[in-house]
Amino acid sequence: MPLYPHAVDLVRANLEQIGSGKKVTAIAIGTLTADQLEAINQHRRRQNPNLAPVAGEVIFIGSHIFKSRCLRDGYTVDDVIDQITSALDASSKLVGNLPMQAIENPNLRADRYGNLVHDRAVFECMARHPRPELFSVMPKGDQKRPIVQKGRP
Repeated sequence: MPLYPHAVDLVRANLEQIGSGKKVTAIAIGTLTADQLEAINQHRRRQNPNLAPVAGEVIFIGSHIFKSRCLRDGYTVDDVIDQITSALDASSKLVGNLPMQAIENPNLRADRYGNLVHDRAVFECMARHPRPELFSVMPKGDQKRPIVQKGRP
């Protein structure tokens, strides 16, 4: 999934604002590849033939990602940006055995904590239809995580 040229700056700004307790708005961060879009829409049709297809442009808010990755798991904003960039790579493929729409990078990435991970992006496809929202990102295989103290990274 090609990210827009300033997507990393926009993602960082949203995550930092969320970390400061501010509300953020949805931003467009990139587009799914034609193959990713077709795979997601086929997956949706298999789940429910009445679901309308999604469009290729992906939006981002970041609240769930910040709570899950930064507050709960202790990752920094830079870590999360690495996870997002990797998960939304053009080489990422549909994870078809899940009830939600997700793509995962088949290429391992070395993180800052000594792990080799496959980064997975999970999309929420109903709330802002027809555009899918990047709802979550997960570094699959992160056996070593940052230490979290009192809910803060």
